[in-house]
Amino acid sequence: MDKQSALNRVHELHELLNIYNYEYNVLDKPSVPDSEYDRLMQELLKLEEAFPDLKSSDSPTQRVGGAVLEAFQKVVHRTSMLSLGNAFNEQDLRDFDRRVRQAVGDDIQYVVELKIDGLAVSLRYENGLFVQGATRGDGTIGEDITENLKTIRSIPLRIKRELSFEVRGEAFMPKKSFEKLNELRLQLEEEPFANPRNAAAGSIRQLDPKIAAKRNLDIFVYSIADLGETGVERHSEALDLLEDVGFKTNQERRKCTSIEEVLAAIEEIQEKRASLSYEIDGIVIKVDSLTQQEELGFTAKSPRWAIAYKFPAEEVMTKLIDIELSVGRTGVITPTAILEPVKVAGTTVQRASLHNEDLIREKDIKIGDTVVVKKAGDIIPEVVNVLVDQRTGEEQTFMMPTHCPACESELVRIEGEVALRCINPQCPAQIVEGLIHFVSRNAMNIDGLGERVVAQLFQEGLIKDVADLYRLTREQLIQLERMGEKSTDNLLSAIEQSKENSLEKLLFGLGIRHVGAKAAKTLAQYFESIEKLMQASNEELISINEIGDKMADAVVTYFENPDVQHLINELASLGVNTAYKGPKLIKAEDSDSYLAGKTIVLTGKLEQLSRNEAKEGIEALGGKVTGSVSKNTDLVVAGEAAGSKLKKAEELNIEIWDEARLVAELNK
Repeated sequence: MDKQSALNRVHELHELLNIYNYEYNVLDKPSVPDSEYDRLMQELLKLEEAFPDLKSSDSPTQRVGGAVLEAFQKVVHRTSMLSLGNAFNEQDLRDFDRRVRQAVGDDIQYVVELKIDGLAVSLRYENGLFVQGATRGDGTIGEDITENLKTIRSIPLRIKRELSFEVRGEAFMPKKSFEKLNELRLQLEEEPFANPRNAAAGSIRQLDPKIAAKRNLDIFVYSIADLGETGVERHSEALDLLEDVGFKTNQERRKCTSIEEVLAAIEEIQEKRASLSYEIDGIVIKVDSLTQQEELGFTAKSPRWAIAYKFPAEEVMTKLIDIELSVGRTGVITPTAILEPVKVAGTTVQRASLHNEDLIREKDIKIGDTVVVKKAGDIIPEVVNVLVDQRTGEEQTFMMPTHCPACESELVRIEGEVALRCINPQCPAQIVEGLIHFVSRNAMNIDGLGERVVAQLFQEGLIKDVADLYRLTREQLIQLERMGEKSTDNLLSAIEQSKENSLEKLLFGLGIRHVGAKAAKTLAQYFESIEKLMQASNEELISINEIGDKMADAVVTYFENPDVQHLINELASLGVNTAYKGPKLIKAEDSDSYLAGKTIVLTGKLEQLSRNEAKEGIEALGGKVTGSVSKNTDLVVAGEAAGSKLKKAEELNIEIWDEARLVAELNK
């Protein structure tokens, strides 16, 4: 066969195999037997072997899994993957409905969807071609898992329209695939996975895509991250579009025009939960209108236009064998119940948090009690109550210690707090927990430094603070248990790479009290270097939006400590970056733009700019974008179909611009 004939046949095979794959894996209506699909796939493989340059990235043959990866590369999400707020009962849902109606009026339609118990992923397409897939990660930065996602046959490698966008979905393992996988693992004398979600996550994060290919994963795509070029105006229309271009969406979704209909839909879905071929852990309720979604906006962590209803947790009985104590990185002493192993919501539970001494007293928990255990939100094991009538008289009352179980220092209870706390800065348990926090994903993100390795390094005397991590040598690491040459080299590389992190990662990793990841980003962006932050006064910190009195006091107190100052100097001398690397925050006094210092609200549909482009442009000129109109708002930019925010701006006599005027100001 000549090359032109081979090219023509390759195109035919692509088309046929894509159609058959879509029919089988998305529609569940195969039109040909498996043998015919396999025959065509073998033909395509032979043609690509004979003519290697005819193999393309969207070829059906690419689903079998490529070469083994050394490590996952980091991916910055173009649009953040936020988590959803949770509802646990009917009242929570009614409160959500009330907040929505107060903000946008009573003309509301909701879309109710199943909350698939899997792994959230982002899929990026360029001109209709699948080019990159990533995990959620911390919502801002994920990991590139493109090759593994290609092995999921319900993910189209090329869609039916030449769209360039990101879509979001939930990769999961069907119940049958999970059962087969665990049967095989038991035959191989390997530990079985606890539940399908863990199995899916473990499969997606295999460095060898061929392993992922054997796990028979699936996906439901549930949203478009950037709707810019799609022209849709409702979430339900976006789902229809996704379906039309070749994605697998969940067919159990439904539209509701009232919270009563939402509650009825939830009840109906709960009744059929057990009969589904995949696991779900709740229901997601979204406002359908995209214009109303924009008006409702976001909190720092989640959209105001959506909520996840978590199913009531399964409750089981077991015996409380003992109560152990752990010391956190801030010195808080946390009691943990040690239980006779019991299955709860698909996983085996042996430990459950008891939170603090007051809770133990309030629930009258004793060692040896028969207790009721549930998973709060299907995630965190929790002791619900004690079955007092099953006591034998041999149960023992638990007494909280007066001294730290790790360092023997006297414990204190700070006024206004329920927790007992160890305030010894040299407490080994606190140091280890602080080190674990420093290397964690949202902080310095050092791959290979898990809890076990950190504890081992500390016990061997190789590290006593975070600066020591950057002094570790190959000779020291390779002598440790389970540290071979490759894992040692990978770890040293990850430590070296972490030196280049932007300042906010370092600030969060240092574990300053009250400073979370978002506040760390705000501080890093404002001060741009740790040296300037260390010199900041309480008054200057409080003047920054989102920085309150407690946080300001904590930051000033932390950097006044001579030991902290010495640690920062050590880190800098070891090559750790102490400067902010992200987009600059333009302060009002440094900008001559009309937008400088103004609080601005964007509403309605923008034609020339995406919402993120408009926000970034305004901030680059010293303005601040917020989500709601109030008397403190200086300017409202109203796009097409602007709703209640525009009306409120008119009532408050706030200045209003159209998009054209904003674009002109941004382009000056």
